[in-house]
Amino acid sequence: MGSYGKLARRAVETDMPIMVQIQELVRGAKNAVSLAQGVVYWQPPKQALNKVKELVWEPSISCYGSDEGIPPLREALIKKLGQENKLFKSSVMVTAGANQAFVNLVLTLCDAGDSVVMFAPYYFNAYMSFQMTGVTNILVGPGHPETLHPDADWLEKTLLETIPVPKVVTVVNPGNPSGTYIPEPLLQRISDLCKQAGSWLVVDNTYEYFMYDGRKHTCLEGSHIVNIFSFSKAYGMMGWRVGYIAYPTEVEGFATQLLKVQDNIPICASILSQHLALYSLEMGPEWVTERVKDLVKNRDILVEALSPLGEDAVKGGEGAIYLWAKLPDKYLDDSKVVHWLATRHGVVVIPGGACGCPGHMRISFGGLREEDCKAAAERLRRGLEELVKDGMEE
Repeated sequence: MGSYGKLARRAVETDMPIMVQIQELVRGAKNAVSLAQGVVYWQPPKQALNKVKELVWEPSISCYGSDEGIPPLREALIKKLGQENKLFKSSVMVTAGANQAFVNLVLTLCDAGDSVVMFAPYYFNAYMSFQMTGVTNILVGPGHPETLHPDADWLEKTLLETIPVPKVVTVVNPGNPSGTYIPEPLLQRISDLCKQAGSWLVVDNTYEYFMYDGRKHTCLEGSHIVNIFSFSKAYGMMGWRVGYIAYPTEVEGFATQLLKVQDNIPICASILSQHLALYSLEMGPEWVTERVKDLVKNRDILVEALSPLGEDAVKGGEGAIYLWAKLPDKYLDDSKVVHWLATRHGVVVIPGGACGCPGHMRISFGGLREEDCKAAAERLRRGLEELVKDGMEE
């Protein structure tokens, strides 16, 4: 314990990553199936992988590249942002995944001690990014009890009454961990409130292609808005680590400050990974949406498995790869339930407490093929039936 006094308080006081704890739980539970980590079951496009294979002997692959990303990828991304996202006044920086993109932005936009706004249930890694950079005044707003949408009335009041005004408001759309989609009118209202207050709005669009039941994803652009995107889920590139930031070109000095941060963390994202991202992008969004539409089957299988919790217990599934479920009232300590489900029933989920909402759990439906998902769902259903009927008996 004494050695903690020599370690940075901001690191010590940052939450332990829930995924690290979950990975330990998976290793410790015999033959456990994971519905925990936010992953997809597919790999990057075969054509893209084959092209990258040919590049490994190319000398430039082993050298540093431009901090902000290799030019062909950045050009392709600017074109993609215009065509698909209707973002025409944005510059691009390529990062080692969306998580690193978020850390870059926190270090560029926030000082230690600033106030920032998130909405529960929030994305745990974003919360930790604020903690570990000294941004400890994290104001957590409520989600609507029915839709889980950010409460814009609360935001309006908070931005008006908090002195100094919160520096950043951040949302994930569609949501992680909620799996819900923020409709464009609500996102526009949040944006307007941020603009009036002088706050930045950071929107994480990692799951832009993961939309269901006819919904369409939209982005907003403005001098106060920064958008984050990722290749990880869409193109099955989790381990290749490529994301990107679309930031307002018109804001003087933004690029310069962002480059300082980038040069001190990765210097540049992996050059081989960036080429894979470029070749994957050439496959077009249809390559992704073709795979995403099949996830609806997984979603429906897991909604059914969650039915022992009751009619109104399950939310989300409108977008992203997540369902959000409320446990019976007496199980506020959801980490105990998660541990019990893993060790007794061999199925692993994320505790809602890690997302600011104790008594809930996040279920991912992206990581397993349909047959494997059915097997995991059967374990989950049996576990929840026992939980509701008999409680947690070891």
